[in-house]
Amino acid sequence: MGFTEVADRVWVARYAWFDVNITLVGGDRGLLVVDTHSSGLAAREVVDDVRRLGVGEVVGIVNTHEHFDHTFGNDTFRGSYGALPIYAHEVAAEQTVAAGERIKRAYAEDPDDPHRDEVLETVVVPADRTFSSALALDLGDRFVELVHPGRGHTAGDLVVRVPDSDVLLAGDLLEESAPPSYGEDSWPMDWPLTLDVALGLSTAGTVVVPGHGAVVDRDFLEEQRNTIGIVAETIRDLATRGVPVDEALAAGEWPWPREGLATAVRRGYEQLPRSQKRLPLV
Repeated sequence: MGFTEVADRVWVARYAWFDVNITLVGGDRGLLVVDTHSSGLAAREVVDDVRRLGVGEVVGIVNTHEHFDHTFGNDTFRGSYGALPIYAHEVAAEQTVAAGERIKRAYAEDPDDPHRDEVLETVVVPADRTFSSALALDLGDRFVELVHPGRGHTAGDLVVRVPDSDVLLAGDLLEESAPPSYGEDSWPMDWPLTLDVALGLSTAGTVVVPGHGAVVDRDFLEEQRNTIGIVAETIRDLATRGVPVDEALAAGEWPWPREGLATAVRRGYEQLPRSQKRLPLV
């Protein structure tokens, strides 16, 4: 459907593959594109949509984290606009190539996937401008803030705040169209506190853009933070009662379907300090 303006000079496009959101933030100096889609080929459609919108040239890229559905369009954008700076948290930048190679191996093993070839053909380009805690980007007549609120979906998540239009881009710390994704690189015990930081960057009127799904508001952000908190506290409770990790998924009362939480439970048990565990656990 192309880009839709959700606040002053902030446009969001929602693409069917992974239901991923890509955002443009405009200023006097040009456009900042936040995330770049899942392959070089898919990113060509995004570039076409940017040009069709006709509001300026892209002058920088932000990756909200290292996963391929947010970074695999980096090379296409550079091919279209020149040697753009690519911004990401330092951990995300360090992990981008390795994460990309892992997903390429997974696609290589699935010859029936319709996106297999385009994923395998994509050149993985990591960010070259990194930060540890926060970074302000100058777009001329407005600043855009990049903040690492903590670990959650990955260890290198960032959120993008556009203060003058009260917009918060949450990346995959927040998802609207499906429950949050707990992968092998997720931090389920840290995630609630990380979203507390994101909530602190928002107001009652903030426009919140999740990594996937429809644009939401602060109430949705707070609700999902609380549900992610329930997952974390359920893991903690099971561990402190001595429930073995291989029995925890069946033993717990979960706010989302169990089949999507197996990795969250295992990762949560791994991340809990010894003082919060009771034998037997394995």
